[in-house]
Amino acid sequence: MLNKVISIIDGLNRTLFSLVAWLTIAMVATMFCTVILRYAFNIGSIALQESITYMHGLVFMVAIAYTLKIDGHVRVDILYQRWGVKGQALVNLLGSVFLLLPICLFIGYISWDYVATSWSYFEGSREAGGLDGVFLLKSLIPLMVLLLFLQGVSEILKSIQQLSTEQT
Repeated sequence: MLNKVISIIDGLNRTLFSLVAWLTIAMVATMFCTVILRYAFNIGSIALQESITYMHGLVFMVAIAYTLKIDGHVRVDILYQRWGVKGQALVNLLGSVFLLLPICLFIGYISWDYVATSWSYFEGSREAGGLDGVFLLKSLIPLMVLLLFLQGVSEILKSIQQLSTEQT
């Protein structure tokens, strides 16, 4: 049962990461086009510039949960690396339960009105010629919270499994 839940959550975050990772190529291409248009042809596009911000936000907000899955977040592991599998699992369990999940809930709570207000009037760009999807960009915050929370649950379950297999 635990393996099924872990597999579903990890698979979701892996799939979403695989999809948004391609946006990094699109961001580079868009930035290249923006620079060429601006400096070679003296053509500027607010929408093109804002699209880079949208893609950047989407990549980072979706990839954060996958980064947790692959243990890619920064940590001070002076002691952590010396502890065995059981000690690391305990640190991961306690960190996820007492730090990660509460932070996710807090970010979700404080961002809800911010995102809801943006949706209430379908907030668009403040720049003339900009993209009219700021409300969609802000919606990445609760999406990030959900994905990170789910990955936190997966990490908790993995830690519980490691702790139980170490004790038997």
